[in-house]
Amino acid sequence: MPETSNATQSTRSDRAAISARSLVKTFGAGENAVHALKNVDIDIRENEFFTLLGPSGCGKTTLLRMIAGFELPTSGTILLDGQEITALPPYKRPVNTVFQSYALFPHMTVAENIGFGLKMLGRPADNVQGRVEKMLALVQLEAMANRRTDQLSGGQQQRVALARALAPEPKVLLLDEPLAALDLKLRKNMQLELKSLQAETGITFVFVTHDQEEALTMSDRIAVMRSGEILQIGAPKDIYERPTHRFVADFIGDINILEGEIAGAGGGTAQVRLKDGTTISARLAEGMAQTGPAAVAIRPEAARIAGQGETADLTGTLENVVYFGAASYLHLRLNSGEEFVLRQPGGLDGHDLSRGARLGIAIQPGRARVLE
Repeated sequence: MPETSNATQSTRSDRAAISARSLVKTFGAGENAVHALKNVDIDIRENEFFTLLGPSGCGKTTLLRMIAGFELPTSGTILLDGQEITALPPYKRPVNTVFQSYALFPHMTVAENIGFGLKMLGRPADNVQGRVEKMLALVQLEAMANRRTDQLSGGQQQRVALARALAPEPKVLLLDEPLAALDLKLRKNMQLELKSLQAETGITFVFVTHDQEEALTMSDRIAVMRSGEILQIGAPKDIYERPTHRFVADFIGDINILEGEIAGAGGGTAQVRLKDGTTISARLAEGMAQTGPAAVAIRPEAARIAGQGETADLTGTLENVVYFGAASYLHLRLNSGEEFVLRQPGGLDGHDLSRGARLGIAIQPGRARVLE
């Protein structure tokens, strides 16, 4: 697949390709009503790889289906390039969808599958042929053009589905967990290929997944959803390193969350008194309360074993060491009784790592954060 180019990346703008305003979707009525979306507001930019991330039932697929036109909102509006499309049927929207099942025609060749939608749109034969050839080259399946799709591997079938969806040059491509059926190694390869494909075409991709690694690997921005609401939108690094909500911190990667009380705050930093009386410094998100109960989030890689003679931020008893080659995960029990996991890269020589050993924990400055 083509590599992501800086030239393509530089064309990304802040102009919204898709906007949703006060979007509500309710299934059923009365006590049995299911509120799939609750007043969702979102702007997805042009030429952006945007991911809707969350657990099953959070509303991400419902939102995607509304953008596609397969579901109508209970209330609210959807705009594409500033034009309202809320009530527009799917076939009148310049939007295509790639489903988890791919939905290819097994009796057709790869080329015929890619060209099928173009023929349905009434495109001239020479236009269809030229476009099919371009799409085959884009997904590197020229040699498979005359092969039936039921003779292809899972990864090749996915490329055909992508090529078919991209052939009509939609303004937005919607992807509903298209990697879920692939094995782990192929899925990782396809993550990079999808990102490169988006950069090459310049089309806005809206990707739905519950897989945090997929979201972090491919996305320009991520919207983390729970129970029909968007909790946080940001670049992968912001979502991972600067979560504003406890659920976001806990859902994205490994995290230690310690309970405490804010003892003082100023300049964006709080002094948090933990359950065992220890006080540590933690960053406050903008607009967050500077008094009251606090949950402090610390990533395992943001902590290390304190060196000899170094003042430790926390102290714990070692319960287990899990070796992962390039790094080891140390599971400790703090004085408060809470579990704490730290990721120690490289060798562990010079430390007593016997079960029950008392270890000091040093936290990297600025890496502890107070959550809502």
